[in-house]
Amino acid sequence: MWRPLRGALGSARRCLGVKVCRRSALLVVLLWLVSWIFLNGLVFVHRNMFSDFCTDDKSKEILQRVCDEYHQGVLTGDLCDDLCVSGQVEYKRCLYYENGKKVMAASWRGLPVVLKSKLENFSSYEALSLLDYPDGGAGGGEDELSPLDVVFYATLEIKNSLGLETGNNLTLPRLWGQRLKESERMYSRAELASLWALLQQEEYTFLRVLQDLTNHVAKILGSCGHFYAVEYLAAGHAWDQHIFSLDELTLSPSPSTFSVKEMVPRVALSFLEMVEHFENDFSHRLHLCDIKPENFAIRKDLTVVAIDVDMAFFEPKMREILEQNCTNDSDCNFFDCISKCDKTKNRCGSKRRNSNLQVICEKIFRPWFSPTLLGAKAGLPLQVELQRAVQECAEMEDSEHRQDIRQQLYALLRELVQEDTGHPRGGQEHKRRRVHTALNF
Repeated sequence: MWRPLRGALGSARRCLGVKVCRRSALLVVLLWLVSWIFLNGLVFVHRNMFSDFCTDDKSKEILQRVCDEYHQGVLTGDLCDDLCVSGQVEYKRCLYYENGKKVMAASWRGLPVVLKSKLENFSSYEALSLLDYPDGGAGGGEDELSPLDVVFYATLEIKNSLGLETGNNLTLPRLWGQRLKESERMYSRAELASLWALLQQEEYTFLRVLQDLTNHVAKILGSCGHFYAVEYLAAGHAWDQHIFSLDELTLSPSPSTFSVKEMVPRVALSFLEMVEHFENDFSHRLHLCDIKPENFAIRKDLTVVAIDVDMAFFEPKMREILEQNCTNDSDCNFFDCISKCDKTKNRCGSKRRNSNLQVICEKIFRPWFSPTLLGAKAGLPLQVELQRAVQECAEMEDSEHRQDIRQQLYALLRELVQEDTGHPRGGQEHKRRRVHTALNF
């Protein structure tokens, strides 16, 4: 009687042991799988977040590599000697790394500047194919690149980068200072390679093309290899209720001549002038597709300056970007530049529906002139009228009334300046807008 019972118990224990073993094995497998996912997740986060972590040590290493290549004759530029030999370029701090882009604060002969490059290493840029030939560029053969050749190829690269058509007029702005004007001299491989690396950076090309034509973009002051120096300006901040740190301008070594009270309407007027300038004064309208306080700065004369133009496009390239496949209107939104979906063709319209002015009213002016920020002044008749005009500007859908709204904002802001300065004519008048025709592509 007991034998069958003991046999049954033994079988039960064996079965239970097998199940326990299976569960243990399953738990081990699950634990290993979770650990593997966790560790790979950490690696992914590290590569995508911390690999671009901005540090002073890494920034100094990057600049040291630039100087090493300068001494080896690989790259050159008008900034190199001061950076790598005389020490007149003094590194200050790392500003940010983003998707390979390196941005650092420095001082050049006592002047604060920002050093920028789209990629970390000079070798990461595509080489000028003409330099692959033994006699190309700096050799002594018959196939040397003449200064006219340099101008021609550089102009084609600029037009291609900015999305502009190539016409008969191949006007080239001052890309290499006075050196491109020295028609007698041939260019070294280092000079051509450095110029070509700079031309592959859309922001550099954009700023170089426009800096002699407008005061509303940051000025490029020099370059060394693939790094270029831009003037350092007080940028805006989304978290700052005043957007721009206006107090910094009044406390700086060479303070602004305007009072803090009149600064806000004057800066707003400069925004309006910039918008009109970008829309009307070039051969193609210029679209800003990433409008936020951080992408603008102000000089001491309160001129608004576009300092991050990675998302700025002339009309031909804007149309090319917008004209994509779609199923609804939301598919046609390219950051702050939007168009409408033609559902019969499932194609986005090539024409932008909103405007630079509309987005600036929505993202800059509306919070800037809000009752919360204005406090007790919000109930004043002029402020109420300005708030209504800003709201109408941010919500406008009819482009025919755009000019009317702009003129209304101009009038109200000028009246605010007059009120704040206590002068019937509003103190200094804004400079008359100049029409530039040099950018005639």
